Amino acid sequence: MINRLLCLVLFMFASSCSRSNGTDSTNKPDTTGATFTNPLLSSGPDPWVISKDGKYYYTNTLGNRIGLIATTKMSELGKQPMNTVWTAPTSGSYSREIWAPELHYLRGKWYVYFAADDGNNDHHRMYVIENASADPTQGNWTFKGKVADATDKWAIDGSVFEYNNQLYMIWSGWEGDVNTQQLIYIAPMSDPWTISGARVMLSAPTYDWEKKGAGGGLPQVNEGPEILKNAAGRIFLTYSASGCWTDDYALGLLTLKEGGNPLNAADWQKSATPVFTKSESAGAFGPGHNGFFKSIDQKEDWIIYHANPLSGQGCGGNRSPRMQPFTWKADGTPDFGTPVNIGKAIKVPSGE
Repeated sequence: MINRLLCLVLFMFASSCSRSNGTDSTNKPDTTGATFTNPLLSSGPDPWVISKDGKYYYTNTLGNRIGLIATTKMSELGKQPMNTVWTAPTSGSYSREIWAPELHYLRGKWYVYFAADDGNNDHHRMYVIENASADPTQGNWTFKGKVADATDKWAIDGSVFEYNNQLYMIWSGWEGDVNTQQLIYIAPMSDPWTISGARVMLSAPTYDWEKKGAGGGLPQVNEGPEILKNAAGRIFLTYSASGCWTDDYALGLLTLKEGGNPLNAADWQKSATPVFTKSESAGAFGPGHNGFFKSIDQKEDWIIYHANPLSGQGCGGNRSPRMQPFTWKADGTPDFGTPVNIGKAIKVPSGE
């Protein structure tokens, strides 16, 4: 988005994203009543968490590099420095505006997907790096290249998931070469760095709540797609709608029908209302660009997202990561509730 260029300048000068997380844990159920409060860090746009082998790994947008934090306590994310694992080159097509990194473990290796450009937002594309080490904060990261479908159009916010033994990439992109709308796309993958089929558009901004901030040269926005699976294996896709420069940035939801084909847009149903929205009283303006993770003992479902503490702060470094548990409705759909107030005590994730 055009506005993200201005926001990134603010972010690079006004934020300090090089803080991070946790410490030790016995991985036993919590019996102490320990709590934490949001935000987890003072700044951290586009937060992402994945858990594996008793640890959480966290990352967020840093602008010119990829950083990771390993911890056994997400509730103590600010206690260790962010470890830089990859730095962008000084020039070239993926040297600037490193946005929305996501760490995934696929086919026995670690991958970080991210968007980058050469300093011109129109040139944003998705890229991936690979690491064969057991611990992604160790070993060597190898640049695997650009991840693009045949159209090779503007693309950001790439995420990957596996369903019925098939890999898929989802992302936010332009239909053509003009920034009028950001759409949610999906495509099959033959391996973690190769899109192997045509892209399919799953969502365009259609409801009024998805179009806040558009006009005057600013686009309508669907971005930040993320996959969520329930206990029965049903597939949901959350996405962030409206401009991140507004307080009304919010989460929408697509639901894949049972037995549906992820590549068939007709098999996805869009919810008519947002599923997670701002709370002025909670100090959560423009909540979005979320991720999902399980507690370390796998007993609880958590959402992590960023939000601004005050109105009108837009897409810059004031966006801070927050997390809270969520539940499931009787029909199997997620219930994210409302943003928890800044400073309100929340019980730490089960198992810490």
